[in-house]
Amino acid sequence: MVTDEQVRRLLKMKNKHQHFYQAADAAGMSAKTARKYLKSGVFPSQCRPIHDWSTHEDAFAEDWHWVVGFLKTNQGVEAKYLFEALRRQYPGKYQDGQLRTFQRRVKVWKALYGPAQEVYFPQVYKPGQWCESDFTHMNKLGITICQNPFPHMLYHFVMCLSNWETVTICFSESYESLSAGLQNALWKLGGIPRYHKTDNLRCAVSKVGSPEEFTENYKGLAKHYGFTSCKTQPACPNENGDIEQRHYRLKRAVEQALILRGSRDFDSVAEYEKFLEKLLEQLNAGRSKHLKEELKCVRPLPARRHEDFTRNKCRVTKFSTIRVLKNSYSLHSRLIGENVDVRIYADHIEAWYGQRRIEILPRLRGENGHYINYHHVVDTLVRKPGAFENYRYKDDMFPTSQFRFTYDILRHQHGTKQANKEYLKILELAAKENETAVNETLRFLINHADVIDFATVKQMVDRQQQPPAVTEVFIGDIDIDGYDCLLEHKEALLV
Repeated sequence: MVTDEQVRRLLKMKNKHQHFYQAADAAGMSAKTARKYLKSGVFPSQCRPIHDWSTHEDAFAEDWHWVVGFLKTNQGVEAKYLFEALRRQYPGKYQDGQLRTFQRRVKVWKALYGPAQEVYFPQVYKPGQWCESDFTHMNKLGITICQNPFPHMLYHFVMCLSNWETVTICFSESYESLSAGLQNALWKLGGIPRYHKTDNLRCAVSKVGSPEEFTENYKGLAKHYGFTSCKTQPACPNENGDIEQRHYRLKRAVEQALILRGSRDFDSVAEYEKFLEKLLEQLNAGRSKHLKEELKCVRPLPARRHEDFTRNKCRVTKFSTIRVLKNSYSLHSRLIGENVDVRIYADHIEAWYGQRRIEILPRLRGENGHYINYHHVVDTLVRKPGAFENYRYKDDMFPTSQFRFTYDILRHQHGTKQANKEYLKILELAAKENETAVNETLRFLINHADVIDFATVKQMVDRQQQPPAVTEVFIGDIDIDGYDCLLEHKEALLV
C-alpha cells in the first residue's frame, strides 16, 4: 500500500531524474501508480472512503423504533432512565453493560434528529451604553454579626463593557432597596449609562396583563436620571448574563476573602460593609482601562438624588397602631385618629406629622408582623390594667428579660390582678424615668429581695438617680522653704 510519504518523495524526485520510471523507483512504487497520484494531486490518506458503516451488529436495532417514538414525545428524558424503561419493556433482553452503548446511540440521535437547542448570542457593548443589576442572596456564605446569623442580600450593579461593579447591602427585593442600590451605584460611578437592564423584578416590572411595562415608582426613578429601562423575558436569566456571571464570581471572591480573613464574623454591619468595599476596590482595580472609556461616554448626574423612599399616608387606629406593608407599628396614643405621613425606606420607616419626624421604626420583613413600643401605650395601660392580661401585644411590654422575670414573680406573690397593676407601674416608671436604672434595680431585687413591689423599685431608682454630695476639697498652705533646700543640695553637688 502506497503511503503519503512515498508520494511526497515522488514529488521531490520527478524533477531530479531524466526518466519518469526512475523517479517512481526512487519513491518505491510502479510507474502506473506514480502517474495516478501525480494526476489526481491527492495523497493516499485522502483517497480512503469515509467510515460510515457499523463494524458490529446493532444490539438495539429491533426495538429502536420504540426508543425513537419515546424520544419524540418525551424530549426531557435522560438516556439512563430510558434504558431502564426499555429493559422493563423487554425483560431479560438487555444487560447492564449495554448502558454506555445505548447512551451513545441516544446522544447521536438527539444531535441529528432531536429538537433544536437554545442558541446564546454574544453581545458587543459600546462604552457607557449598558449596565445591569439584580439582587443576590448571601446566606450560604454563613456571615455573622457578633456571632449572630446575618441573613441578607446584595443589590449588585455592573457596567457591561468594563465589568466595573458595586454592591449595596439590603434585606428584600423592594423598590426602596432597588432605588437606594441603583442610586448608590450611579453616584459612585459618577455618571449615567444609557440603558439599565434588570430581570422581571416585582419592584420594577408591572404584573402580567398590566398596560404599563414598568411600575410608576421605577419610571419616576428612570425619568429623574434619564436612562432607558430594559428587562429580560420571563424565565430567561441568560439575557441578563453579565450580572448573573458576576453574581457567581463575586460570591466566589467573597468566599476566598473570608477564608483568608480567617473569620466570617464581623463586629458590626459597618465593618462588613468596609470589607465588601475593600474587596470591590481590588476587583475593580484591573478594569480601569475600559472604565475610563465608559466614563467618557456616560451622561452627567443630576443636581440631586431621587427620593429613595416610598410615601404613604396612614391613619392611627384606636389601638394606637398604623398598618404599613401588611405589618403593624405603634405610635404614641396622642396621635390616635390622626393621619400621619409615612416614608418607607429599605431598612426603616419614618413617621411624620405636622412637617416633623416623630418616629423612626425598623422595617419588618414578611407579613402580619408587629413592632409595638411600650412607651406609646403604657400610660393608658396603667389606667386600664385589666386589659393587660389578654393584650394582643403583651409580649412587647417586656423590654428585657428582667422585666419578664419580675412580672412572673409578681404573679406568684400577689396574683394576676394585683401583679398587672404593680408591673404596669414599674413599666411606666421605666418609660418616664430611666429604663436602664429600672432594669438594674430589678436585676438586684430578683437576686437578693424576697418581695418585689413598685414602691421598693421606685425608692431604689430615686436613690440611684440622686446626684452625689459635693466633695469639699481643702488645700493647705504650701511651705516653699523646702525648695530652697533642694537648690542648696544641687549647688553642693556641682561644687
